[in-house]
Formats: sequence, structure tokens, C-alpha cells
Amino acid sequence: MSHPNPGFAPSIAVIGLGYVGLPLAVEFGKLYPVTGFDIKEPRIAELREGHDSTLEVSAEELKESRHLSFSSSAVDLAHCNTFIVTVPTPIDVHKRPDLTPLIKASETIGKVLKRGDIVIYESTVYPGATEEDCVPVLEKISGLKLNRDFFAGYSPERINPGDKEHRLPSIKKVTSGSTPEAAEKIDQLYKSIIRAGTHKASSIRVAEAAKVIENTQRDLNIALVNELSKLFSRLGIDTLEVLEAAGTKWNFLPFRPGLVGGHCIGVDPYYLTHKAQAVGYHPEVILAGRRINDGMGRFVASEMIKAMLNKCIQIKGARVLIMGLAFKENCPDLRNTRVVDVINELKEYQVAAEVFDPWVNAEDAQREYGISMVANPENAAYDGIIIAVAHKQYKEMSEHKIHAFGKSPHVLFDLKYVLGKEFVDLRL
Repeated sequence: MSHPNPGFAPSIAVIGLGYVGLPLAVEFGKLYPVTGFDIKEPRIAELREGHDSTLEVSAEELKESRHLSFSSSAVDLAHCNTFIVTVPTPIDVHKRPDLTPLIKASETIGKVLKRGDIVIYESTVYPGATEEDCVPVLEKISGLKLNRDFFAGYSPERINPGDKEHRLPSIKKVTSGSTPEAAEKIDQLYKSIIRAGTHKASSIRVAEAAKVIENTQRDLNIALVNELSKLFSRLGIDTLEVLEAAGTKWNFLPFRPGLVGGHCIGVDPYYLTHKAQAVGYHPEVILAGRRINDGMGRFVASEMIKAMLNKCIQIKGARVLIMGLAFKENCPDLRNTRVVDVINELKEYQVAAEVFDPWVNAEDAQREYGISMVANPENAAYDGIIIAVAHKQYKEMSEHKIHAFGKSPHVLFDLKYVLGKEFVDLRL
């Protein structure tokens, strides 16, 4: 068999029901039979009850996906002929790619893979990972051969957690396949749910590379403004005012300084640098940007301590309120949040950081980072306040309400430009 069956009727399995997989399963479930699979039984239970704890999909949208069912049993995947992998691709403590979830998902699929099936990966990887790391697992477990018995594809996810404007159907989708016929079949499949259209890449490796440089480019742009923020701090110039002035030029890019976390921007460049070093190339610019962004937590903490000392605030035993723990505004996603870097640095100064985030589940914060959150910050309790995430709840607070959390005197450090500069002691 050299190409997919022209009469192929998709019966889809989405492997991994997080921020990426669930919206995809919901959209496909409006048109095709879809089995949403996740190894976490509590996740399956909540979805069966019509609730999504990631807040990406509403109860109404789950109901509208009439052909979607959920399972944590791999046996329920046996009838599917199209497998879409949307598991996380994290890095380990040494900043190296951790393909464990991807390999385990491939093993699960390999056990039920049949002739004529298609396996599509959406997880962010380095160029070559699909064909060099995942396909061999599929072949070994199933006993089948790529492009003879089954086919593969890669269509990188572009989900932006918490973004209610740029949803899956309205974001153009890059697609690719292991043969021209498979690529066309995969492209047509995605076209059926993506209103914004698709871009069919010439190969899987091109599609993989396109995804990983999307976030590498953003990472480097943010690293530049982070470095400029450090410079302007020493020069006594307000960074936002400089950026707004420069932004009056039509082609100036509107990036802002800040903590760079999450499952994409703070992770994906390490996948690219890992592959670069594996082929004997040392990527200087990309790694320099990573060093700058990974050091922002330390910079924020040191600037906070200096400002507190300037107000004659006792550092040892001081209490600082951290407003926001999620990696970005208006979502509960804690993956790779760099707010923890600020917290850990403050601990080095023997400063107690207390975290207030109305979006984040307290059990998740405790389990992932050992952080006990405060549900309601006390008034006049803190020596310092750091606005770390621009949640809408904070934007709705007056400067008086936020300052009321602080003692007299206290330091207010606004990392996200939630308040005007006249109301804060420090801004990035």
C-alpha cells in the first residue's frame, strides 16, 4: 500500500486532553467520531461530567461536540484509524528535551495500529523527532512499516491558553505528511475544522522546524526588551515610555519585558538548541536569549530587595505578596511558570513570599511547586507587593486597593504595567 485509502472515513483518537488536545477533540467531535484519551482518570471523569478545569472549553462546547467520547483505557482506541498526539514535550532539570510522554503515547498507539492508519503529532519537537524518535517506536510495537502499512504526519499546535479571541478554528494550521498522498489527506482533515485555512509544508521536518522557531523568535524578542529593561533601569529611564515612543514607528515590534515561562516560549528553544548541538552547531544567539530570560526572576528579586532597603525596610523576615502565579494572564496554567524563580530568590534573602492568584487551583500550586496560596490577602500585612501576572481581577482593582495590602512603608513592583507609573515604586 503506497498511499492512504481514498475512501478513508476518519475515526479519530486524540491522545492527551490538555490545553491543546481537548479543543482539538471538541472541534473534530462536531464532525467525526472522536475518542479523547488521557491517562489521567480524574481528567476523564471531569470531562465526562461536562467540566474542563483548564477553562479552554465551556460546558456548552462540550455538549456541542456530539460525536466525542472520553476514555482512559487504551482498549477504546482499537477502532480508531487516525491518531493525533497532543501530549506535553517538557524539558528536564538540565534543560534537555524530555520525550518520555511522546514515546509512551507512541507505544500506546503502536499496540492498536492497523494497516492504513494515520498517526499525526502536534506536540512541539525538534526537526526530525517524528521520523527519528516516534516512528521507530510505532514500527517496533506494531510490527508495521511506515509508508507501506501506515502513515505519519506533523501539524504543530498553535493554542494560546486563555486567549478567547484566537481559538483553534481561527488560527491557520501548518500540516505535513510522510508521503504526498498522506500530506494531502491530513491537510484536508484539518481544513474541515480550521476556518482560517491551512499551510501544507513540503515535509514533516519543515513543519517541525517552523513550529519550534515560532516560539524561539518570540523568546529572542522578549530577551532583547528584557536586556533593554535592565539597561534603562541603570540609566533611570522608564522602559515602557521608551517602548511606546519607539512603537510609533510602523514596523517596531510591540514586545514587553517580563518573566518568560509557559509550555512553549520558555521550553521550545531548548529543543532547537539540543538538535543544533547534536549536529555539531553551537547556537549562540538562541542560548544568549535563554540565559537573559531565565535570569529575570533573579533580577526582579534583587531590584525588589534594593528598593526595600532604600525605604529602610528590614529584609530578614519581611513578607512580600506575589500577585499571580500562572505563567500568563487570565488562565490557570502553571506549566513552567517563572514566577517561582522570584519566590525562590526572595527566599535566599529570608523574605517570605505569599502568593495570591484567583485563577490558579490551590491544590495544583501545592502539588507542582509546594506553594501554599492565600485566598484573601490581608490589608496592611506586607512589606512588598509584586504584580507578577496581569489578571483582569488585578486590573479591576484600584491602586488604593492594591496599596492597601502593604504596610507603611512598603514597595510596589509592577512587572506587567497594570498600574500607571505614578502609582508604583518599580516597573520593568
